[in-house]
Amino acid sequence: GRIKGVRFDSSIDWSRFVIVDHRDLPGPNVLKLIESDQPVLAADRVMHKYEPVVLIASPDKAALRKALRCVKVEIDADTPILDPLTPLTPDLIQYGEDNVFKRIDIRKGDTSGVFANAAHVVEGTYRTGAQEHVYLEPQGMLAYREGDTLTIQGSMQCPYYVVDALAHLFEIESSYAPHHSGRASGVVNERGEISIDKSHQPGDRPTQLRVIQTPVGGGFGGKEEYPSVMAAHAALLSEKARSPVRIVYDRHEDMAVTTKRHPSVVRHRTALDKDGRLLAMEIEAIFDGGAYATLSSVVLSRGVIHAAGPYRCENIHVIGEARLTNSPPYGAFRGFGAPQTYFAMERHMNVIARQIGMDPIELRRRNLLKTGETLATGQVFKDEVDLVALMDKALDLSEYRQRSAAHAETNKSHPYLRRGVGLATFHHGSGFTGAGEVYLASEVWVEAHADGRIEVLTAQTDMGQGTSTILAQIASDALGLPDGRIIVAQPDTQRVPNSGPTVASRTAMVVGKLVYRACEDLKKRVGATDADADGLTKAIADWHAAHPGEELLGRATYEKPTDVQWDDKLYKGDAYASYGWAAHTADVEIDLRTFGIRVMDYVALQEIGRVLNPTLARGQIQGGVAQGIGWALMEDVVLEDGVMKNAQMTNYIIPGSGDLPPLRVFFEEQPTKHGPGGAKGIGELPMDGPAPAVVNAVCNALGISVEEIPLTPERLMAILEERRDG
Repeated sequence: GRIKGVRFDSSIDWSRFVIVDHRDLPGPNVLKLIESDQPVLAADRVMHKYEPVVLIASPDKAALRKALRCVKVEIDADTPILDPLTPLTPDLIQYGEDNVFKRIDIRKGDTSGVFANAAHVVEGTYRTGAQEHVYLEPQGMLAYREGDTLTIQGSMQCPYYVVDALAHLFEIESSYAPHHSGRASGVVNERGEISIDKSHQPGDRPTQLRVIQTPVGGGFGGKEEYPSVMAAHAALLSEKARSPVRIVYDRHEDMAVTTKRHPSVVRHRTALDKDGRLLAMEIEAIFDGGAYATLSSVVLSRGVIHAAGPYRCENIHVIGEARLTNSPPYGAFRGFGAPQTYFAMERHMNVIARQIGMDPIELRRRNLLKTGETLATGQVFKDEVDLVALMDKALDLSEYRQRSAAHAETNKSHPYLRRGVGLATFHHGSGFTGAGEVYLASEVWVEAHADGRIEVLTAQTDMGQGTSTILAQIASDALGLPDGRIIVAQPDTQRVPNSGPTVASRTAMVVGKLVYRACEDLKKRVGATDADADGLTKAIADWHAAHPGEELLGRATYEKPTDVQWDDKLYKGDAYASYGWAAHTADVEIDLRTFGIRVMDYVALQEIGRVLNPTLARGQIQGGVAQGIGWALMEDVVLEDGVMKNAQMTNYIIPGSGDLPPLRVFFEEQPTKHGPGGAKGIGELPMDGPAPAVVNAVCNALGISVEEIPLTPERLMAILEERRDG
């Protein structure tokens, strides 16, 4: 709705506080991201209930909390859109012509004439809910001045995203001159409004920006774009106060306000021949983007590219839309759109199998890709991975057939327990989509210090996934030097180059390859290309002796592989240089007295190229599976008027260790030329399979069809009661 005014209670001495609103902004009132549609502070209207309007800071936390209760933002409310499927009327259009942030159309072959002559046509609609990241620490940011440098420290994944956002906000790229327009002074007039003191002249703007990533307790995408909001707010207050300012959300604030996984509705219409071979797929994917675009366009992109699964089909039409609603914006979350479309694809495969009377394993066996065949974008499947053999191995490791037979007997005799097994086969691209890596033009440095240490300099952040360990290991292998000689720099934009964001399963494959090449460049610079460890050590020492006080850097910049071609307008070609491939199985038990679902066993088999560090790789898979099980069964974001009603850990339920089965992880290795030593990406792949594998197992146990997650006990009870009543 429209902001009618902001009222400050006269009982508070507002001179004791630092107050900032949209009139304080030194530059454009917009957060710089892919689409520049989100204001730093709302000026004339709010698009969702938690949109920031006024910032207030104080050294006294108790006084601050009391003061906040004495500020009222008066809103002339409009009719909100709370469902992306809401039919549009002219008064509901708030973005562009149709409230669509991004629309993507992928076409392969021609689906138009296939359905009329197909032996089978199967349709289905599948829904997924939002998901909260629940990282260990909430969002936090510190801003302060060091001379002319505005410094930001905080919990973030992408330091250079924050640099770009602040440079845009403070217009550092275009002008460093003092800003002479009127600014809100923090003085409240007799009407309870902030007055503007036109004589107030601020000091010079910062001419430098420095962003430092502090140790992060988890991110999962939740600390990709949102830290730019936090940094902007902290920086504005700090500049106004001429003092360091720290903002740390408590858990409720963090859950209520920050971005989450996009809810989705995915519709499938599939044509098959009499033998169960896929002839045509028509897929529509609708993502709820929330009130602003944030990263919805690229989340949708990855979602629709993966929507048709790892299957052979010559006629595919995928339409994807990210639409506006008046919820807080949705954003990046592990898997980046693919978990939503993969839940639909892998559930739909089981729905197809049931409708045409075929075993779901056999259906997959007949349709999984083989080398030389093409994906939905026309990309040729070049990996030397036998997907059928990968699936069969997962089935053997999990004793899928034996368990299925045993469960059938249990289900006949047990009064209230039902057991079932489920399968999902899937893939996930490594690195940015299409030409994204070319656009980033990432750079990595490796510095050889005079004391013998080798320092890896990148903007890649460690969030518990082991980035520092992996990059040090790659440098150690490339240089032939012991691990103890290698250090990895803290991501500090005053010291490290822009190697791109820590997202999209790109760190090991893309940035790791740059680390390897930078090490090669370092050896070349000191004339030790073929030297052993002792020879390289001597060459570095000799170089420093001849160049005292100078930096010795090996450098590498991203170069597009010649065999990767992508047409971003047509969405055709090589969407990713490499993919990870996987087959996961789940074994579940349902208690019909409580409708509780327990996962008893889980097998995760994946091909991710060379496994650089088995311990870290296994941890990544186990973590992704745990999050996937939570999303499938218990993580229910309850929305009321567009905002999260259960924004606390007492009633937003995530799996604890007691809720998880043994997570048995296995790897196949088919090295890729695009990664160091043949490594591919790993972080997002394990998020794609658990939800469909678990729900397929539940459907197998109960003989039902489930089209929506999370499958909470309440939702399962409703499904079973509806079936009974019907």
